[in-house]
Amino acid sequence: MPERLFARQAWIAGGWAHDVLLVAGADGLWSEVRPDCTAAGRAGAEVLDGAVLPALVDAHSHAFQRAIAGLTERSPVGEADDFWSWRDRMYQVALTVSPDDVERIATRLYRELLAGGYAHVCEFHYLHNDLDGRPYAEPAEMALALVRAAQAAGIGLTLLPTLYMRSGFGAAGLRDDQRRFASTPEGVLRIAEQVGRLGAGGQVLNAGIAIHSLRAVDPGALRETVDAARAAGMPIHLHIAEQQREVDDCVAQHGRRPIAWLLEQMPVDARWNLVHATHTVPQELHDLAATGASIVLCPTTEANLGDGVFDLPAWLQAGGRWSVGSDSQVARSWVEELRLLEYSQRLVRRQRNVAARAAGRESTAAVLLDGALAGGAAACGLAAPALRVGARAAFCVVDAPPPLVAGVAAPDPLDALLFASCATAPAVRFAGG
Repeated sequence: MPERLFARQAWIAGGWAHDVLLVAGADGLWSEVRPDCTAAGRAGAEVLDGAVLPALVDAHSHAFQRAIAGLTERSPVGEADDFWSWRDRMYQVALTVSPDDVERIATRLYRELLAGGYAHVCEFHYLHNDLDGRPYAEPAEMALALVRAAQAAGIGLTLLPTLYMRSGFGAAGLRDDQRRFASTPEGVLRIAEQVGRLGAGGQVLNAGIAIHSLRAVDPGALRETVDAARAAGMPIHLHIAEQQREVDDCVAQHGRRPIAWLLEQMPVDARWNLVHATHTVPQELHDLAATGASIVLCPTTEANLGDGVFDLPAWLQAGGRWSVGSDSQVARSWVEELRLLEYSQRLVRRQRNVAARAAGRESTAAVLLDGALAGGAAACGLAAPALRVGARAAFCVVDAPPPLVAGVAAPDPLDALLFASCATAPAVRFAGG
C-alpha cells in the first residue's frame, strides 16, 4: 500500500506550500505531491506534526575521521598548529584502522548524519590499502566496509574511490605515512564499477570518482581517470585550493592557480564537484560557474582547520551551484553547516544577510537551503531527496517554535531552524519502501 502523509506546510520548489498531500510508493519514491489538498483528498493520511523539509545530501565525507573528531583540539606549546599539523595527526589514525574498525566508525557516523538531517552521503574514500600499504586480497575491502555501514545505518551512499599517487606537486610518489592511500586510475575505476553494480541503478547506492587533489595526481593520470569517469557518466569530485600553500605550489609548478589550470587542462562540466575552493579570485569563480560545475563547502571543517572563508557572494552572483558536506565530522548536521556558512560571511564582511543579498532574494535561509539541495543532487549523481514526484521520499519535520511573547507572530520555521534554534537539523524519515 502507498504511504500517505499530510503536511500543513512543506518546502516545495523554493517556497512554502500549504495543505500538502505526500504519497510514497513501495519503491521509496514520491508518487504524488499535491499542495492545496482538500479535506476529502487527504482523508486517511497521517498528519505530520510540523513543517516538512526535504532531507539533504552530505556532499563530502571522510568517515574514518569521525574517530578523531574532538581529539585534535590541543596544541603543543611553542609549536605551529595549522591544517598541515592536523593532517599529520590524522595520518596517525589512518595508519591504524582496520576494515572492521572503519565499518564500525562509519555505521555510527552514518546514523548520526541521519539524525542531523542527511539522507545520503558522498564518501570521499582514499583509505584503500592494508596497514603495510599492500593491497588487500579484495582490493575493494575498505570500500565494501563503507557500503555495509551505509546499509546498516539506512543512509544512501555515493562511494567515491579516490586517486592518490604522490605527496605533492612534482613529487615522485607518496610519503611512507600515506602508503594506505596509494592507488591507480585502473584501481579506483574498478572499485567504482564494482560498487555501482551493487547499486543496480537504484536511488540508494551509487559510485563516482574522486581525485584527491591536483598536488596528489600527475596530469596524465588525472586525464585518464577523468576521461573514464565521464564515459561512464559518473560524478567527479576533487579537493582544490583549500590552503594558500597549495595555491602557491600550483603556481610554482604549473604557472597557474589551481582552478585556472584545471579549466585550461580538463573538460570541466556539470559532473564536477570541487571541494572547498577556499582560496580563489573572482575571475576563477566566474569561469568555473560557466561550466556548470559545483563547489562543495564544508564550513565547520574549514573553520576547525583554519582554512579560510569561501567567497560566497562572488559565487552566488556568478550563478554558481554548491552543496555542503560534513568532511572531518566535527559537526554532523546541515543546519550547523548552513548557519556557519552565513555567519562566516558576516564576520569577514561586517554585513548581515550576505547570501540573500548576493542572490537577490529576501530570505537568507531560503537561499542557503535551496543552494544545498540543488548542489547535493549534482554531488551524489542521483535524483536527490526532494518534495517532488519521482524523488526519493526522504524528509525532515520541523516543529514551529511558539512565540516567546504573547502577540508576537511565530517566525518562519526555516528562519527559526537556521538562526534561532539551539537544535541541529531534525532527523530524517523515509516514506514508502
